[in-house]
Amino acid sequence: MSVKQDEILRIRQLIELDKSSLPPDGGPEYNRLIFTASPYLLQHATNPVDWYPWGEEAFARAEREDKPVFLSIGYATCHWCHVMEHESFEYPEVAAVFNRHFVCI
Repeated sequence: MSVKQDEILRIRQLIELDKSSLPPDGGPEYNRLIFTASPYLLQHATNPVDWYPWGEEAFARAEREDKPVFLSIGYATCHWCHVMEHESFEYPEVAAVFNRHFVCI
């Protein structure tokens, strides 16, 4: 199975996952993106980064905690952005820095 086919299968499994028992933040295995319908966003639902989908909840938290927003875009169309996801956002140590200092969208 190719890497792309593997990724498509993983996204299909996340789409079909019963999310009714998960907490609002996705719990220890997922982040908030697990509740989105977007296959693009679901690609990142298992990252240890505390991702938020674009919306009021993220901006309210950023304001409340006086943190800047880290806005990540372009994985589907940008090779280097996709590389960054695999070389940065999948690592707990890197995610801890993002989670401590930013609200990530």
